[in-house]
Amino acid sequence: MTQPVVLITGCSSGIGRALADAFQSGGYQVWATARKAEDLAALGAAGFIAAPLDVNDSQAIQALVEELRQRAGRLDVLINNAGYGAMGPLLDGGGEALRRQFETNVFAPIELTRACFELLRASRGLVVNIGSVSGVLITPFAGAYCASKAALHALSDALRLELAPFGIRVMEVQPGAIASRFGDNASQQAEAQLSETSPWWPMREGIRARANASQDKPTPADEFAYGVLAAVQARKPARLLRLGNGSRSLPLLARLPAGLLERILRKRFGLHAQY
Repeated sequence: MTQPVVLITGCSSGIGRALADAFQSGGYQVWATARKAEDLAALGAAGFIAAPLDVNDSQAIQALVEELRQRAGRLDVLINNAGYGAMGPLLDGGGEALRRQFETNVFAPIELTRACFELLRASRGLVVNIGSVSGVLITPFAGAYCASKAALHALSDALRLELAPFGIRVMEVQPGAIASRFGDNASQQAEAQLSETSPWWPMREGIRARANASQDKPTPADEFAYGVLAAVQARKPARLLRLGNGSRSLPLLARLPAGLLERILRKRFGLHAQY
């Protein structure tokens, strides 16, 4: 089989689905994963190889990789896209919310990459980790999410060094605001956690503002996806790719003096008053 193969996680909507469409148009055999039956049916109808996968299920990961090995026999690009944003005060969510965030956004990409290692090695493939500028600019009411993406950034850098001897390359993508259901899902999660018993209840509008920040003048998902495709197909894929509204300006904002940046963020998210 000479057709290049890409495996993309989290393809039910938004960035994942747009990436599947873009790579299909680029001539790839697309293995698109999702959890829900209705999403898998839609992916299959669109011509993708729809593969059920919960990225937190190690047995499901092994089963998928074995099917990929038997049916395709190769893997040229692995895109670790599946993830979500835990929103709200860190102490309201506590350790359990932090563990859940890291399970999906940090541990799962490592486990899937580990399972795909031999296929990627044989094809001298590319691992694409979808991070976020939120791993660079740390904001209140998104601490767990920011920490998970900062961790993914560090792990991507380490993987790039460790996989280089085997001919496997690593690219990290840090999107800015991209049109997707991420904001809706983040808002639902934040609302579920909001409680009148929380000390941060008077600042609830700031929490809501942070949950919706990813949809502030968002870049269309298909535009983002074709940008990723172009970068992957480049003769020398970039180590770090920033795409989407705010993907370049927000990391620059993070370079401001710490005291000034804190004052800006406290004002933006309603943390300037004393309670």
